[in-house]
Amino acid sequence: METLVYKRPESLLKDGHFTFCPGCGHGVVLRMIAELIDEFNIQKDTIAISSVGCSIFLEKFFNLDVAGASHGRSPCVATGVKRCKPDKFVFTYQGDGDAATIGFNETIHTASRGEHITTIMINNTNFGMTGGQASATTLVGQVTTTTPMGRKPELTGYPLHAAEIVSKCDGTAYCARVAITTPAQIRKAKAALKKAFEVQLNGLGYGFVEVLAACPTNWHMTPVDSLNHIENVIEKVHPLGVFKDITGEQ
Repeated sequence: METLVYKRPESLLKDGHFTFCPGCGHGVVLRMIAELIDEFNIQKDTIAISSVGCSIFLEKFFNLDVAGASHGRSPCVATGVKRCKPDKFVFTYQGDGDAATIGFNETIHTASRGEHITTIMINNTNFGMTGGQASATTLVGQVTTTTPMGRKPELTGYPLHAAEIVSKCDGTAYCARVAITTPAQIRKAKAALKKAFEVQLNGLGYGFVEVLAACPTNWHMTPVDSLNHIENVIEKVHPLGVFKDITGEQ
């Protein structure tokens, strides 16, 4: 007799194909989100907000209600949905080009207002879907399609540290930066996502989780080298950690 130890979350669609490039981290994060939705038993009460970027086809992956937003405007749409449907669990799934660059104004004001929504920002230090352009989180010296000689601070400034900034907003209840480079880090990432879910479900304020993830295609690296790059290079600029937790729990 076999014992079932793992199964596909009900919150993920049974059929369909990922549109993500091989080796990127989106599939891992989507899986964790779906697992948590199932664990909290909130599938029928969850509304996901997608935006322009790698999250644009979110409705093809999740077995949930999904609403689309213009580039960078997911927090605005999520705010409207949550205020109209306060009993729903509402989250945005965005990239760094979306949440920390073109739409960072929306992110900051959503955090400042303490909207009871959750933002999950996948940080791969570039506009992953739209051509590999530099984003606000791009590292100094990083080569992108818009910084072919590497990012130069005197021209485009220094990397923006999204999680640290969001954590300073009074309305933020939970804010963390995690990575998905190893099984141990994936477990920590899921714990952070769970805490961000809980602060919304308990009506405590805004939750923000930044996830460092690989972009082998635009980094021109193998998937393995991309993971090493996160650990050895990106984490030195965007360090992991919990930057705010008003619950005080570890």
